Amino acid sequence: MPIDTLPIVMITASVILLIGLSKGGLGGAAGTAAAPLLSLVMPPEMAIGLLLPLLMITDIFAVTVHWNRWEKRLLILLIPSSVIGVTLGTLLITSISSDMLRSGLGIFVLIFVFYKLLETRIQKSLHYEVHNWHGYLAGATAGFGSTLAHAGGPPIVIYLLLQDITPRCFIATSAAYFAIINWIKLPYYAYAGIIDLNRLLGVIWLMPLIPVGVLIGRWLSTRINKISFERVILLLLIITAVLLLCGS
Repeated sequence: MPIDTLPIVMITASVILLIGLSKGGLGGAAGTAAAPLLSLVMPPEMAIGLLLPLLMITDIFAVTVHWNRWEKRLLILLIPSSVIGVTLGTLLITSISSDMLRSGLGIFVLIFVFYKLLETRIQKSLHYEVHNWHGYLAGATAGFGSTLAHAGGPPIVIYLLLQDITPRCFIATSAAYFAIINWIKLPYYAYAGIIDLNRLLGVIWLMPLIPVGVLIGRWLSTRINKISFERVILLLLIITAVLLLCGS
């Protein structure tokens, strides 16, 4: 293996483990770090394209575990507007430079960190009345964020938490939503030319780390303090965002 590919392999392996940990139950912040971390060693559009097949594989585990536990009514509200968000996100990716996308990714990460720090206060301050258009708005926002950085979690989490559903249904609906969205994103990414099959084949031998990460995440989820773990991830995100912004 050429030495200049070693950082890419190491970070890709770390990213795959982080995705598995998040799918295993340690929170979405871990998965949100994936695209920014990969963007440190490759063009951000290529990092985003490389991550999509990896996420689609992890979706299989998440959806299988929670099969048919989701709320179909909420998915029907979320998916159509998400397609609009995916379309707008793809148009943005194809119309800006790598440096602009890297800077945007850094800013997006800092906004996510800011949201996570205020998440509890935001949710407590909301006085919610059910309206269908909330699902449309959440779907469009999540589709846009998911396309740009595979970071559509916050709007979906907020929306689902405000619905009268069980925790199991919440997890299952979220898993089903992102599985569907990732399949929708596939032809868009192919159109944008950001899926590099050669790069994917170069790291395919790391795929066994996906179920390993899921199993470790599930095991750790009942043994470590999730708040402390998330704080470590948020610190990692801040450092990564600064590096992305300084490197642009």
